[in-house]
Amino acid sequence: MPSGAARQASARARPLKERVDGVLLLDKPVGISSNAALQRARRALGAAKAGHTGTLDPLASGLLPLAFGESTKFSQSLLDADKAYEAVVCLGVSTTTGDAEGEVLARAPVEASFADVEDAAAGFRGEIEQLPPMYSALKHAGRPLYEYAREGIDIERKRRRVTIYDLVCAPIDATHFRMTVRCSKGTYVRTLGEDIGHALGCGAHLSALRRTAIGAFCIDEAIGLDVVEAAGLDARAHLLPVDALIGELPRLDLNDDDARRLLHGQSTELAQVAAGRYRLYADDRFLGLGEVDGAGVLSSCRLVSTLVQS
Repeated sequence: MPSGAARQASARARPLKERVDGVLLLDKPVGISSNAALQRARRALGAAKAGHTGTLDPLASGLLPLAFGESTKFSQSLLDADKAYEAVVCLGVSTTTGDAEGEVLARAPVEASFADVEDAAAGFRGEIEQLPPMYSALKHAGRPLYEYAREGIDIERKRRRVTIYDLVCAPIDATHFRMTVRCSKGTYVRTLGEDIGHALGCGAHLSALRRTAIGAFCIDEAIGLDVVEAAGLDARAHLLPVDALIGELPRLDLNDDDARRLLHGQSTELAQVAAGRYRLYADDRFLGLGEVDGAGVLSSCRLVSTLVQS
């Protein structure tokens, strides 16, 4: 049996895991997966529960909002949000993954001018169709597509409609250009770069990718993983409140009776409140997410397990 001192030393060695609620806007570095970044940040903050709001490839850097504790209940809102990216496209080289991590499939001379690049890019603005890449986390029969791709198996995929709201290209050199993209959910910027290369007849892949915005959140608000790990528990000061992920929804303040009914799983009738989804509060404390139907009846969608300060 270990001694009392040994048990205490073992307990001190174990990572701290406490309830931590809030949202951390992380600037993910290149070279690690989103999950690895999440776990390192979770350990630094000593948090028991955490999740991310949409993955970034290891090659990619940039904005990765991390949800801790009760905020994980509202992560879906960012999965559905518009996003913005900066990417560097390398013309004349196609790879298995559509980025610099893949094996080279083909090389071709680049005869296109930058004016040709701009003309080709113009055809991808607005609503377009994309074929999701095999090297992606989309599931088929319960397995992500990238697992099949690594086994050399090609799975038939359906094209998906996405929207490119804004696409600006800038020349770097004869075979590289930078593109700034603002797009809808489900857009693969790797595929966009490949499709532009295909339209130019030389192929292409991404040599760099950085996510700069998700919904209302911007990369300027994010902090680096090295800063988080150096700060340790003090990094909790950088957490946004639990309701930050649904901050774009209108706020609805409830009286004590309506809040009590909602917290006990009951709906409640409200006068002169428009139908739609709302952030719910009582006495200035965040309750969760609710929805009012056409008859003015409010029902809860997701509630925090205990009242947390908004």
